[in-house]
Amino acid sequence: MLSVEDNELLTKVGPGSPMGDLLRRFWFPAMLEEEIAAPDSPPVKLRLLGEDLIAFKDTDGRIGILDAYCPHRRVHLYFGRNEECGLRCVYHGWKFDVDGNCVDMPSEPEETNFAHKVKQTSYPAVARGGMVWIYMGPQGDNGEKMPALPDFEWAYLPQMQRTSTKRLQQCNWAQAVEGGIDSSHISFLHSSTDAQFTANKNLPRRNKYLGIDRHPVFDVRDVDYGVLISARRNGEEDSYYWRITQCLMPFYQMIPPVVPEDDTSKASYTGHAWVPIDDENTWTWTFSANPHRDFTPKEAEVSGGAGGMWGPIDENYRPVQNRDNNYMLDRAAQKNDTFTGISGIPNQDAAVQESMGPIVDRNREYLGQSDSAIIAWRRRIIEMAKNLSAGEEPAEAHHPEWYNVRSCSTLLRRDEDWQEGTAWLRAGGEVPKAAE
Repeated sequence: MLSVEDNELLTKVGPGSPMGDLLRRFWFPAMLEEEIAAPDSPPVKLRLLGEDLIAFKDTDGRIGILDAYCPHRRVHLYFGRNEECGLRCVYHGWKFDVDGNCVDMPSEPEETNFAHKVKQTSYPAVARGGMVWIYMGPQGDNGEKMPALPDFEWAYLPQMQRTSTKRLQQCNWAQAVEGGIDSSHISFLHSSTDAQFTANKNLPRRNKYLGIDRHPVFDVRDVDYGVLISARRNGEEDSYYWRITQCLMPFYQMIPPVVPEDDTSKASYTGHAWVPIDDENTWTWTFSANPHRDFTPKEAEVSGGAGGMWGPIDENYRPVQNRDNNYMLDRAAQKNDTFTGISGIPNQDAAVQESMGPIVDRNREYLGQSDSAIIAWRRRIIEMAKNLSAGEEPAEAHHPEWYNVRSCSTLLRRDEDWQEGTAWLRAGGEVPKAAE
């Protein structure tokens, strides 16, 4: 349960809001690289943290993300011409480069020198890992206030070893984050029926552990980068099955794999970023990676294809299964096959998270022991926002190396310490040290 005041602090992300100010201290995904793949291609509309933006790739291949509205008469630059290293407004021909400089003003006499007095709001943008990343916070006179991008291992991997997707989620970012770090729901929301567990002898052992032991024991720890979440379930007679989720500030998660092997040291892993569009809409980013080998064509399609596990989606990245069609819930399937009757893990997540309303009223919740990770994340992120309002910058944003970690799942002896037993599985691999 949160107070009304803290719930508003948590959920409001527009310019000048405490949480919005905090999120702007971090780099985060803005769009897929494929959306602006070619130089001088049409500009693309963006909306992030309640701000309308326009993205384009100039003639030299540089990426620009600007305030969407021309500073002259506030015409939307989506209608602009992307040409000769700049985006030109079609209303009066004012032209802006990727840094927001007005490089041409044909509607004004040259002798006025007016163009040099006009500066369009622009945000730094970098392509990495199939995504275009953006930084919307203070930069300082020489960029000294701008942090480096987080050192996520997956973002440095070759293209054949990773996938990145996004999909629209029609609810506040915080309730999406909380769904991602809620490890107890997978035994229900994403499960088969009890009859299926009994009848299907070919299910991976991990899936069976999730279905048989539906009340995991949690151990939640604050760490430098965020919150480390362990969920312990009964495994074999002499072992526990552990799922270790990484929650990295402000809105990233590394999700434990589910595989038949005894450990996940060579397994692909998955993660999310929950990037606010505005107070009531979120971009749900999903990345999958395998540091040890290339994905097979089938694996790449399942994890990264628009019609795979994370799809289907329409041309606007909205799921085909959505609240307008009740996520295509099949009551017969719910009775005989799956716990929800909704196909696809992300659709199951979206259904329950969006059903709470655009912004859930956390003052009316009753949280239990299984919600300890959610409580820990709320406390941490709210404290960070309040500290920033008091002048304390978030250390997490300025330590990119903290983000080089993995999630994991494994069996351990019942007398084995889970932190020691999983340390080697949670460590990330080598990443390039070149500065941004």
